[in-house]
Amino acid sequence: MLEICVDPPEAFNERTQEFVKIQPVTLQLEHSLISISKWESKWHKPFLQHTNDLSQEEIIDYIKCMTISPGKVDDKVYYMMSQQNVNDIVDYIQNPMTATWFKEEPNKSKSKDIITSELIYYWMVALQIPFECQKWHINRLLTLVRVCNAKNEESTSKNKMSKRELMSRNAALNAQRRAKLNSKG
Repeated sequence: MLEICVDPPEAFNERTQEFVKIQPVTLQLEHSLISISKWESKWHKPFLQHTNDLSQEEIIDYIKCMTISPGKVDDKVYYMMSQQNVNDIVDYIQNPMTATWFKEEPNKSKSKDIITSELIYYWMVALQIPFECQKWHINRLLTLVRVCNAKNEESTSKNKMSKRELMSRNAALNAQRRAKLNSKG
């Protein structure tokens, strides 16, 4: 979770001709599958594949979706964030949130799937990842998915037989069955 303090500068009230100090607001933000799901349900496009070409309105709306602060936050607060607030949010979103890293294989093709929140939920179900992980930082959750896939591939490749072993085993089973049933074929 990221906490940022939005401390708006003094504003001038035209009606009263006075400078007004707006109270600082602390926002609690979470870059999670839940946030992405909320954003995608509103904008109808995959968030993870459009992070570089979002409009200002879409970015502000995503920060709203990330907000888990108790109580209602006035929409104006999001437009009063400092550049440092925005930089902190970007750093938080890009943080891997894990010590795990992967050796990239040059010949291994990347999936052409468009990654949406529903696809990530599918992966969670298929890999039996508990739904409480939907609150994790999305980079950490995606790393867990990759680890589960790698470990599953590892265990299935250990159990796989080569073609020669498979043919030899099938020939032995067929011979055993023929002998048992007193058959020639």
